Amino acid sequence: MNKKPYYITTAIAYTSGKPHIGNTYEIVLADAIARFKRKEGYDVRFQTGTDEHGQKIELKAEEAGVSPKEFVDQTAAEIKRIWDLMNTSYDKFIRTTDEDHERQVQKIFKKLYDKGDIYKGYYEGMYCTPCESFFTESQLVDGKCPDCGRPCQPAKEEAYFFKMSKYADRLIQYINEHPEFIQPESRKNEMMNNFLLPGLQDLCVSRTSFSWGIPVDFDPKHVVYVWLDALTNYITGLGYDVDGDNDALFEKYWPADLHLIGKDIIRFHTIYWPIFLMALDLPLPKQVFGHPWLLQGDGKMSKSKGNVIYADDMADLFGVDAVRYFVLHEMPFENDGVITWELIVERMNSDLANTLGNLVNRTISMSNKYFGGVVANCGVTDGFDKDLITVALSTKHNVVRKMAKLRVADAMTEIFNLFKRCNKYIDETMPWALAKDPEKKERLSTVLYNLVESITIGASLLAPFMPETAERIFKQLNSSERTMDELEIFGLYKSGDRVVEKPEILFARLDVKEVIDKVDEMYAARAQESGEAKEEEPVIDIEAKEEITFEDFGKMQFQVGEIIACEEVKKSRKLLCSQVKIGSQVKQIVSGIKGHYTPEEMVGKKVMVLVNLKPAKLAGVLSEGMLLCAEDENGELSLMVPEKKMPAGAEIC
Repeated sequence: MNKKPYYITTAIAYTSGKPHIGNTYEIVLADAIARFKRKEGYDVRFQTGTDEHGQKIELKAEEAGVSPKEFVDQTAAEIKRIWDLMNTSYDKFIRTTDEDHERQVQKIFKKLYDKGDIYKGYYEGMYCTPCESFFTESQLVDGKCPDCGRPCQPAKEEAYFFKMSKYADRLIQYINEHPEFIQPESRKNEMMNNFLLPGLQDLCVSRTSFSWGIPVDFDPKHVVYVWLDALTNYITGLGYDVDGDNDALFEKYWPADLHLIGKDIIRFHTIYWPIFLMALDLPLPKQVFGHPWLLQGDGKMSKSKGNVIYADDMADLFGVDAVRYFVLHEMPFENDGVITWELIVERMNSDLANTLGNLVNRTISMSNKYFGGVVANCGVTDGFDKDLITVALSTKHNVVRKMAKLRVADAMTEIFNLFKRCNKYIDETMPWALAKDPEKKERLSTVLYNLVESITIGASLLAPFMPETAERIFKQLNSSERTMDELEIFGLYKSGDRVVEKPEILFARLDVKEVIDKVDEMYAARAQESGEAKEEEPVIDIEAKEEITFEDFGKMQFQVGEIIACEEVKKSRKLLCSQVKIGSQVKQIVSGIKGHYTPEEMVGKKVMVLVNLKPAKLAGVLSEGMLLCAEDENGELSLMVPEKKMPAGAEIC
């Protein structure tokens, strides 16, 4: 019987540096889905890879003193190393510097140009190099990039453009007729309301201001711009050929069943990519899922913030499957997830060491203690067995239902609910009490058989998410992974088989302080090794202002204020309105720091306030003072806060 094909892709990772755990989450998520689909009987094609062109890469290579190709070769190898470390089962790792990809991109560009969908013009606007995106002045937020918050530079250059508006109505109709196309639902609403319905502008698809890219073969001073290059990997990786000489893989697997991407690039995958495909007369992917971010503490992971956690560091401390469990189980369906070292340890101890590890260890230990490791079903049952068996057999259906909706964290919860039910079953049946009564030996044997069988069922469902752990469980129980059909039956473990003589500890309990100490040592050693620990703090020289007298300074009144409430100023992109307690008074202060702090982050802070600034209206809202901030060379702001605990109203002198 021919298996039904299933094609899943991740976004290709940008080769600007080592991927952090937030980047790595996506490949692990895709791997879990791919493995589960294989278990369901699909013929899965799983593709990932690297995005290697662009101005940012050219600049980073120059800084590193190597050629762009040398730079991306090193970075792509590091990304692939991390993907392999995390035990991901991809079938194809594509690089946009692959010759066959570059050749097809050139042919695609030429076809769209000959068709009249691409034309030459000029682009003028504000350009963000890190995001490799142009913006109009009105799209900037406080004069900075609306996506990353960094400064933009004015730029004008000759460029080729794609006629997006030509296909906009057709795409709107497609999205309306295929409600499952963009997931979650909130992402679809965002794309329709913010981009498609207001009207699409033509898209810049070539650049002349840098050379690290795929040349436009009929106009070689131009290179193909990032999104037309990067997005087409999903078809070139299958052997798509513009001239119609497609590889059998393309004919078999396209259209993709699932593009798995981060929510920050949903626009490119649900607007630009479908329109490119329409222009090429190709079917659209069946679904694009924009997953949320994995945040460090209370913010997005960023090297510039110094809060980056890497997958290999986590794997060294906890093991690969523990990392897989954490990132898969802790990510909600739509909202961002949070990762901290403390939370990882808590989950390790509660879920992995206790719920799962202790269950397997106790079951094997009792089987050895009471029956010399022999597991036999003597058929002596009571009321507790029925509920355990019901939970064990229903778990498969619950997991399949959750996975069909890509609710991976919920699917894992269902599996661990079975393990929790097994632990409850031990408490209910009390094997240690049964062992004291020789007449209940067969009942005790049945209890342990039911536990081994239930754990085998749970481990079989756990295998796509934690493959190494599942295999270790099977080995200890002398069982094997069940097929989906076999998970419909309770009692397939061969009565009379033996478990291992000595159980292996699956996950050891950890001390959070010891882990944090190891993390601190690890980062300190890395900083020392890289020379970062010896580097001086950067300094900034600013233009000097006119000198003032002490009397001038004495006219300004600075005090410590406590922000007790804060909200966004409506119709303003950069203003927050704070209620600031200063002594027994409360002043309303409007500040242009919306791009740097959320209202929730502001509340509770003790800040430095210029109290006697003449009141003024900003965006129609009265402001009665000024909050003082420091600003770095990138325009990042930091509120000035007292080093020691100070009461609201304390004078700053």
